[in-house]
Amino acid sequence: MYENRNFNRWRRHPWHGLRARADGAPEDIVQVYIEMTPADVVKYEVDKNSGFLMVDRPQRTTSSPPALYGFIPRTYCGEEVAKRCPHADVADHDPLDICVYSERHITRADIILNARVVGGIQMIDGGEADDKIVAILEGDNIWGDVNDISDLPPIKAERLQHYFSTYKMQPDKELDIKVDFVYGREEALKVIAAAEKDYWDNFEHLHAQARAEEG
Repeated sequence: MYENRNFNRWRRHPWHGLRARADGAPEDIVQVYIEMTPADVVKYEVDKNSGFLMVDRPQRTTSSPPALYGFIPRTYCGEEVAKRCPHADVADHDPLDICVYSERHITRADIILNARVVGGIQMIDGGEADDKIVAILEGDNIWGDVNDISDLPPIKAERLQHYFSTYKMQPDKELDIKVDFVYGREEALKVIAAAEKDYWDNFEHLHAQARAEEG
């Protein structure tokens, strides 16, 4: 039973099996795997081994993410991402996070979508670079023409900053989180490129092994 162990033929791993961009897509349109919606007050994230969405922790506060929250496949925050953050020596060793605004309420996670990159927030968590890219759902009827974070109402970035500065609050634990620097589209694209390089520097062997197993 279960002679073929290559389960990826039925469901691709959201981090390793999907792509950062569809074939022929412009550099500012990325594919996003969504882990959380604005209705969630439980922190969900993908299990790195299985690829399934798991409960990480219930949020202690009533704060919920002000945008769809997930990551860009085949990215990794490592040495190259850390180089782009002057106040961090290392990055958080996770896929690159992204927040996506949509005028329509998307009420479920564990989905993929295409989004236009417009900027980002340089988050430093415990001395580690943990950037949050900001994007707009591709084809959105209200925000679809936005090309840079400066085109959005400032409150959009402010709410993200507030959420990420408080979402790890715990009793008797002092937070060391900085979310002071908001950057535009051009820097966001450079951060994504750095995260893509970090990914292939660290995980090229996985793809080589998969190609070899497929014959």
